[in-house]
Amino acid sequence: MKTAPGTMMQVDTAVLKYGNPGPISDVLVRRAYVAGYDRRLRHPAWTAEHLTLASLGKSALEPRNLDEAGDRSNSQFAEDTSIPAMFRAKLQDYFRSGYDRGHMVPAADAKISQAAMDETFLLTNIAPQVGAGFNRHYWAYVEDWCRRLTSAFADVYVFTVPLYLPKLDTDGKWRVSHEVIGSPPNVSVPTHFAKVVLASKPSSPSTPDIPEISTGAFVLPNAIIPDEAKLESFVVPIEAVERAAGLTLFSDAVKAQAKHICKTTKCEVIVRRFDDAVKRSDRKAISGPK
Repeated sequence: MKTAPGTMMQVDTAVLKYGNPGPISDVLVRRAYVAGYDRRLRHPAWTAEHLTLASLGKSALEPRNLDEAGDRSNSQFAEDTSIPAMFRAKLQDYFRSGYDRGHMVPAADAKISQAAMDETFLLTNIAPQVGAGFNRHYWAYVEDWCRRLTSAFADVYVFTVPLYLPKLDTDGKWRVSHEVIGSPPNVSVPTHFAKVVLASKPSSPSTPDIPEISTGAFVLPNAIIPDEAKLESFVVPIEAVERAAGLTLFSDAVKAQAKHICKTTKCEVIVRRFDDAVKRSDRKAISGPK
């Protein structure tokens, strides 16, 4: 009997009697974010977070207890023991790799408690990033822009997605090429990173329950980016990120009703070397394995 392509069929589970190869989806639910971990690449496949003035400790209506707030200086990078050892990113992988341990969910987004901030330092929230000119600079400016959206929107949802994009070679063929760090090689180095945002606010004072939604996607190369680069120069369709990552971030209905974020607010980064000292201290912390 012929079966139409795409038809769902009952699987003979006997074929998996001695093991189901997966893929295993490690969905990691943290205090300040949720992440999907990629066991093959040894870094997040995606991270998701919900930012508000209250979550960032900037709400006058919900003041934060400073005694409970997270302090970055008290956090340390750590391997995530919830991941099986053979699929785990290790501190040793980053030692003298030439790359920063780049947060996908920034520590500054998780100041609600020390425990929440500590979770952003787990290597399941980390991917190798170029340091000066990217992780410590332009990428940090983009992270700051995402936080500043909370001053104009009630709710801001941020997805961070490492990407591996093809490059046109001299022979006219497209190839994906990337470095793998560690000895033996263990953690893949993304070629690009995407920030995808969805921001909402009441459409009007008379209709507070009807949200006005804005969305936008930005893809940045894992490379030095000059401070003067315009954020809008990195805008791509959300579908381009979804296709490259194999993810569905938003439904078609949400995309259809959403305005572009750069039409409803300024897509401009503020150049501040505010992370230099912190990022340098992070880099110094990459000591040899004990």
